[in-house]
Amino acid sequence: MDEWDPETIFGAQIPFVRYCGIEAIAVAAGETRLRLVLRPEHANNLGIAHGGILCTLLDVALGTAARLSAGSPVVTLDMQTRFLNPGRGTLEALGRVTRAGTSVLFCDAEIRDAGGNPVASATGLLKPVSTRRNDGGR
Repeated sequence: MDEWDPETIFGAQIPFVRYCGIEAIAVAAGETRLRLVLRPEHANNLGIAHGGILCTLLDVALGTAARLSAGSPVVTLDMQTRFLNPGRGTLEALGRVTRAGTSVLFCDAEIRDAGGNPVASATGLLKPVSTRRNDGGR
């Protein structure tokens, strides 16, 4: 991870991701690794990770793998999520591209807790996009 600025997510400035506390850990063999140390505000009423923060972590894992593979920003077109076990403590996510087409990338991601137990997983369809702004420059 030495080549990435620690204030970015593998070179991208993503304010919401930084706000959530998601950290970029490593890129290796086409996979991205992320970490999230759960905070009290990440919890649901049961005291475990809220599904929204798990979906965000999965989406970022899918997106970082796709972005680095495509060499351009991407948007998520579809994401299917499975919640497997309660999330607690420190979570690590792994994202990877399973198939890269010319206009879309198929990706998968998983989250595990510090003990290696699966917490959630997802598959996604992501599309590379241009960085051209469509808002008249605003």
